[in-house]
Amino acid sequence: MGSILSGFLGGGEAAAAAADESSGPSRVIAFHSSNRWQLHFNSSKQLNKLIVVDFAASWCGPCKFMEPAINAMASKYTDVDFVKIDVDELSDVAQEFGVQAMPTFVLFKQGKEVERVTGAKKDELEKKILKHREAPKFAA
Repeated sequence: MGSILSGFLGGGEAAAAAADESSGPSRVIAFHSSNRWQLHFNSSKQLNKLIVVDFAASWCGPCKFMEPAINAMASKYTDVDFVKIDVDELSDVAQEFGVQAMPTFVLFKQGKEVERVTGAKKDELEKKILKHREAPKFAA
């Protein structure tokens, strides 16, 4: 019931609550409320920061296989936000982004999808993270 009520809290409080969820050994933020996710996603549109959203399911073998890799990337690339959304728990969010297979990783910058990786493709995901995590460097 607390998570339902906290989903209705204002932006700052909800963002703080979401940040609390990410504390601990993993830097991956797991959202359990569509409202909290929406607040986080809307606030991210103001930043030029890469967000990697892992659409997964608890019963999905390839999702479980990717979990240690995602946690490692989240620790390695601290300038990138990593988010996990359980497609069964937040099916409306998965549907909004057209997720049809698990795992699906959607990369966003300023609220716009810049890349998508479907399947347990660790190397491909990491290459796309590296491609988008920084603003392009211009030659002098």
